Amino acid sequence: MVSQTIDILKNELPLDQQLVVLPDDVVTGLVLVDIINGFCTVGAGNLAPREPNRQISGMIDESAGLARQFCEKRLPVLAFLDSHHPNKPEDPYPPHCIAGTDESNLVPALQWLEQEPNVTMRRKDCFDGYLGSIEEDGSNVFVDWVKNNHIKAILVVGVCTDICVLDFVCSTLSAKNRGFLGPLEEVVVYSRACATFDVPLNIARNTKGALAHPQEFMHHVGLYMAKERGAKIANQVSFGEPKKP
Repeated sequence: MVSQTIDILKNELPLDQQLVVLPDDVVTGLVLVDIINGFCTVGAGNLAPREPNRQISGMIDESAGLARQFCEKRLPVLAFLDSHHPNKPEDPYPPHCIAGTDESNLVPALQWLEQEPNVTMRRKDCFDGYLGSIEEDGSNVFVDWVKNNHIKAILVVGVCTDICVLDFVCSTLSAKNRGFLGPLEEVVVYSRACATFDVPLNIARNTKGALAHPQEFMHHVGLYMAKERGAKIANQVSFGEPKKP
């Protein structure tokens, strides 16, 4: 029944994906959204997977491979890490990724990024990395990262496809359209390096406060909504020749 529903969804909301080639003479930045233990490592917290999950494991592998390529090319990388204060809940979710705990740290496959000179780490305390980048003085770490590195395109990966990834993409596209993010021109979401969590309906019905969240269904919806906002959705990414004039 679930697979039939997903087939209906994909037929009604077809998602055209594409190969995106990143030209060597255009500065592209990689944005890693919340690839941390509290969302990705089995048993690591209230919102971590309870058992190994193929979509999440695939996301980590793809993201780690991309991060290696970006670091080898000395291209800018920004990693968001969900980090909450214990007295500031994020409804409707239970406490998670509390600042100072291992839940809010990068997964083991990405911890090497902490030593890379081209990587900017940003701990955020809300869904949206764009809003979570605002400092007390009104400056914005993400905006400064784009401008200081002369970034013309960003490649977005991470979790969750339909929550933190989508919120960040929507805010970024709105800011770009308002002219706040020059020289940024393009936002690309790489579908194979994104993932979300899975709460089947039968589990949600028997868990107080839980909402059903079928993984493949919501992953597709998150990607579709990002495209509807103006992002490119890639199912393949490669580095290529310089961009033709």
